[in-house]
This record gives sequence, C-alpha cells and structure tokens, in this order.
Amino acid sequence: MTTPLTAPMAPATSYPHAGSAAYYRLAIILGSLAAMGPLAIDMYLPSFPTIARELHSTPSTVEITAAVYFIGLALGQAVYGPLSDRFGRTRPLYFGLVVFTLASLGCAFARSVPQLIVFRALQALGGCAEMVVARAMVRDYFDQRDSIRIMSLLMLVMGLAPILAPLLGGQLLVHFGWRAVFWTLASYSALSLAMVWFLLPESLSHEQRRRDSAGAILGVYGQLLRNRAFLAYAISGSLIISSMFAYIAGSPFVFIELYHVPADRYGLFFGTNAIGLIAASQINGRLARRFTPRAILSRVLPITAAASLIFLFDAWTGAGGFLGLLLPLFLCVASVGFVLPNTSVLAMAPHGRIAGSASALLGTIQFGFGALAGAMVSTFNNGTARPLGAVVGACGVCALLVYQLTPSTPADPRH
Repeated sequence: MTTPLTAPMAPATSYPHAGSAAYYRLAIILGSLAAMGPLAIDMYLPSFPTIARELHSTPSTVEITAAVYFIGLALGQAVYGPLSDRFGRTRPLYFGLVVFTLASLGCAFARSVPQLIVFRALQALGGCAEMVVARAMVRDYFDQRDSIRIMSLLMLVMGLAPILAPLLGGQLLVHFGWRAVFWTLASYSALSLAMVWFLLPESLSHEQRRRDSAGAILGVYGQLLRNRAFLAYAISGSLIISSMFAYIAGSPFVFIELYHVPADRYGLFFGTNAIGLIAASQINGRLARRFTPRAILSRVLPITAAASLIFLFDAWTGAGGFLGLLLPLFLCVASVGFVLPNTSVLAMAPHGRIAGSASALLGTIQFGFGALAGAMVSTFNNGTARPLGAVVGACGVCALLVYQLTPSTPADPRH
C-alpha cells in the first residue's frame, strides 16, 4: 500500500535535546548554510557603482547581477528538492557547495558585466542547495511548534549576514577592491564544505528516501500547487520577502547615488534594518510557545501593509526625506522575521513525506517572486525612489490580501 504523501515522517535519527550544546551547534551549522545565499547577495551591494565604472557599464545593468541571482535560486531549488528526497540531504549539499565555490572564483576573475552575470547565475545554482537542505532537515526532525522555534534560531544566524556582509563588503571594497568580495565568498563556501563533511549528519535514512521518476516528481509539484493552503502561505510569505529583495536591488542606488550615503557606510543603514529582522525572529520564537502561527500572522501582516504604504507615499512624494524612507522600511524588513518562519512552517507542516520537494517549491516561489521584484526595480529605474516604493507598497498590501484568502484547517485554527 502506498504511503500518503502528506503523512508525517519520523526523523531518521534522534535529535539533540532543546537547549543542549549539540542542539545549538546544529542550529548554527544549518543557519550558516542558509546564510550563504544572503551573504552572496548582500556583501557586494556597496560595490555596485564601482563595478559599473570599472567594467564600463551602467548601475541598472549591474543590478541585473542581483536579479539573475534570485532567478538562479528560484530555478535551482526546484531541482535540489527532489534530489534531496532521493539521495539524502548531504550529497546534494556537497555538490552545491563545490559549485558555489567555483562560481565565486569565476566572479572574482570576471572582465565584463555579462561574464559576471553568468557566474552569478552559476553561484546561485550552487547556493540554493544549502537553503533547500536546511529547511528540509528542520522538517525532518521537528513538529510544527518546534520547527518554528528552530526556524527562528536559523533566522538569528541568517540575520547576521545582512548586518555583517555590507559592512565587510564595504571595507573589502575600500581596501582591496570589489573582487576581494568574491574571494571571500569562495573561502566561506570552502570552509562550509569542510564543516558539513565533518560535523553535519545525514537526516534522511535510506528507507525514507523516495525513488520517483521525473513524471512522479512533476506530479508531486502539481499536487502541492493544487493545495490551496500551501500555495496561499507560500505566496503571502513570498510577497513579504520580495519587498526585501526589491530593497536589496534598489537600495544601493537610492542610498548611495540619490541620498549620497558613502559606500563604506552603506552597510550601517543596511545593518540597522537587519537588526530589526533578527529581533523580530527571536520574538517570534518566544511567541510560538503561546500563540499559533496564524495568530501571529494575523497581527503582523496588517502592520506590514500599513508600513509599506507609508514607504510608498514617502518615496513618491519625498515628503519625509531619507528618514521618512528608513523608518517604514525598518518595519517592512523586520516583519520578515515574523512572516517567513510562520508561513514556511505552515506551508510545509502537512508534507513530511515530500519535505525536500515542498521546501524546494517553497523556495522557488519565494525567489521567483523576489527575482521579479528585483527586476521590476531595475527595469523601471528612473533616477528616483519611486520604483522601489511602488514595488514595496504592492508587496505589502498583496501579502495581506492573499493571507486573508488562505483556507484554515482543523490543525491550523484561525485565532
């Protein structure tokens, strides 16, 4: 008899007790892997104007290197998910880390923006493996409530990336040039590969691995896409994270070129928003002990929508100046710490037998939306903050509307 795809799946091995040294060690390892994508996005942001000058290009063309990274993350995750369900979690992870390391070296040697775009796409195809595997391993080991707590711990580790990466990237740019950023990323990936090889155990036993054909894999994705709850949670969370990706793509121009923030200080403003994300993720972990995910989302998303509309108004009119952009933007970015863990857990909770595929499709939707948001900011760049404001405003409002249409289930009460 065939096991239902939505049946819960017991972990392959016993997990360290919450609060133990092993518990936090594994959380840090998974968080470090999940942070590789954000590091590759954020560290080179202060270098955009310099890359444009040195490679004889334009800022809007250099912004494509960020958008293509989002596209690579979206498409690559759709492949790594089924591979991790079939071959286990660690083997695809090894492959992804090797690809990321080699592509980072390619970026360091790029002699034109088109070359940089190609290597950034390859870098993303390597980097997305870490994101898929980290989410899938959390689902392998934990139930819904504990998953939210460990996801919040991962968000803490990941949240350090937006703080440290632009600061480090700015210093590397000033002292060694923009190519040093990609040498640093290659070194980080190589060290991560060694850490995974020696310290990260496989979480999916041979008995639990799926031997699906290509047609069956597409069938699994089709099943998930027909699941209204999965799709609604995925889209509402993706719209919130898309506003952050739009901010990532557009803020170097808005901050450095429009408001004359020095490149080596850009990371200070970027890091301030990341502090909000870290704080929100940790508050979310504590709230998860007392409230359901939907209860948290029902209170956070209206605030996010209001902040995004204020940001749109200030970007369109310039009424609040630079500070008028920073304050609502802080709320929008911080809300990711509440929204992303809860929507991800709610989307994946019923799909233990296909956790890798569910994680992959979730990531594909998230970064597909993110790529679209970043591309829109770049495409409609008109020398003002208006394109960024329009995308952020639309994402915040639409996320709330989609969430309101999400069906509830007996295991997912609306309160």
